[in-house]
Amino acid sequence: MALPVPNPLPNSLILRPHFAAAAAATTPSVQPLPDELQLVAEVRSPYNHIRVADVSPRLAGHPLAGARILLLDGPGNIHSLSFPRRAHHHCPLTATYFDAFATLPPLLPRPSLAVLGFGAGSTARALLHFYPDLAVHGWELDPAVLAVARDFFGLAELEKDHAARLFVHVGDALQAEAPHGGFGGALVDLFANGSVLPELQEADTWRRLAGMVAPEGRMMVNCGGGCVESEEEGRDGEAVKDATLRAMATAFGEGMVSVLDVDESWVAMTGPPVTAPAEAAAWKARLPPELRHFVDVWMPYNNKIGE
Repeated sequence: MALPVPNPLPNSLILRPHFAAAAAATTPSVQPLPDELQLVAEVRSPYNHIRVADVSPRLAGHPLAGARILLLDGPGNIHSLSFPRRAHHHCPLTATYFDAFATLPPLLPRPSLAVLGFGAGSTARALLHFYPDLAVHGWELDPAVLAVARDFFGLAELEKDHAARLFVHVGDALQAEAPHGGFGGALVDLFANGSVLPELQEADTWRRLAGMVAPEGRMMVNCGGGCVESEEEGRDGEAVKDATLRAMATAFGEGMVSVLDVDESWVAMTGPPVTAPAEAAAWKARLPPELRHFVDVWMPYNNKIGE
């Protein structure tokens, strides 16, 4: 996910989610961490400048107080987060778009989900917590990110606890292989160099990815937005979001893309809109109470979204 960490840390932060995916990172200037963040670990890989930092728990009322965050690029965008101090409460919610991703399984024709852009596993943790019958297959390009996730974000324990349901693959998510008949659905969270992958602004890419999903399956997608800070000139977050949505609409057809704005991070969902009262009520009935509010805020996509 992508959330530039300003210096100093403000009272409220916009979560700008993204994960490194299918392109090696450049070597941009790296922003120093604000005083409210304590560096826990730092690793350089061929793909990322990886930093793990803890947000001070003394920031009373701050949405990220006490969080552990994963930074992967020069601008300091957040790519994963967890709340270690809340672990004993067994609630993996983050008050970010990750929580919206966790609403997809009840709409799927089969209980299997691909997570394209795994990062440190923030999405997978929520999915495994709320859906005991769901199998999660994640793809992450950078093995160093997964090593950091196991050491500092509890991924090793998550894999041990859910060995029969969680499968993490190292490789290019755009080349991920689906089982016979496809996954029930897919979550797409693919960024590199602080921007949604350029391939996701191409309709042919979405047609290919649709082949991973079973008939009547769905995808949810992090499309970014104006809040995303790219390392590259000419990759304005708002323009990239719009181009990504246009490509999806071209690939899936009129009326088959819905959108949701989570604190200026735009999430898209494929498939027929869930707007009929009976359909919305059935979706809510299969969700935990903490997630039901998302059902009411989806909008049909049109090319004026965000204007």
